Amino acid sequence: MNKKVVTSADVARLADVSQSAVSRAFTPGASVAPGTRSKIIEAANQLGYRPNALARAMISGRSKLIAMLVAYMDNQFYPTVVEQFSRQLQELGYNVLLFMSDPGQQDKLVQKMMQYQVEGIIMASATLSSSIARECADTGIPVVLFNRYVPSTPASSVTSDNLAGGSLVADFLVRAGHERIAFIAGDEDASTNRDREAGFYKGLAAHGMTVWSRAVGGYEFEGAAQAARALFSGSEVPDAVFVGNDHMAFAVMDVLRQELGLLIPEDVSVIGFDDVPEAGWKGYQLTTVTQRIPEMIDSTLSILLEQIERQTIRRRAAVVDVNLVVRASARVPAD
Repeated sequence: MNKKVVTSADVARLADVSQSAVSRAFTPGASVAPGTRSKIIEAANQLGYRPNALARAMISGRSKLIAMLVAYMDNQFYPTVVEQFSRQLQELGYNVLLFMSDPGQQDKLVQKMMQYQVEGIIMASATLSSSIARECADTGIPVVLFNRYVPSTPASSVTSDNLAGGSLVADFLVRAGHERIAFIAGDEDASTNRDREAGFYKGLAAHGMTVWSRAVGGYEFEGAAQAARALFSGSEVPDAVFVGNDHMAFAVMDVLRQELGLLIPEDVSVIGFDDVPEAGWKGYQLTTVTQRIPEMIDSTLSILLEQIERQTIRRRAAVVDVNLVVRASARVPAD
């Protein structure tokens, strides 16, 4: 037997107040006399009434929903990001709708997000086409790309200084005396990979060097393992490897130690990018470039919420500083 849904009108009748008074009693910050509020709360408790957030959103025009799209969660960086975004948005009175995307599905999912009357969209490790970004802007929905950027779209972006990070790694490895320095790329189409690699090459060039060998891991664990096997299959092998992110670096370290019997860092130095919590684990002690997640999230929310409140879409690009965290997976320069 279906239970009758209790409405605000039922509460208003029992409390002998207007329906608008019931609405105000359940709206944070709304004006209602203390005595009236007490009567309404008592009636609501007696009837088992719960405010209908969806109905309230239809009336107010504010859903207080932020959609978040994540392309993949295998990389340990993104579960941390999603958790921190969700906590901060909840504290600010918003709720998060989380969508997972396969490659090439982002545009379809963004169109689906818009059907939920979301007030803003955060895309982590994902991009969208210029046409869909323009459609969001025309609809008044701000979009912020987190850890990616696409200059050709009106979407805003927040990234780490990937160019500087790649350059830091190159300088560190060269000063440590390495001569055969390899690079394992992530997704060739990702802005993060392009910038990290460009910064790395620029840093090597500053010392009169070039990358010794290169392979592609696609930001995937098994892809990175295969890349490591390829790089270390010849008679002469790298003495250092810069890996496009920590998730791949763990796979590379596993292959070097467990399959090839190499010592890290005595035989080969390994450096990653992200500084996920696992990078500090005893089994890895990975030297890596830190992405400052709190600062990146603060910048993202600042851009997004400002545009929501002002109802103005304006492309902004924030770049957050990085630094190298030195642990035990790479030789340390003498100077």
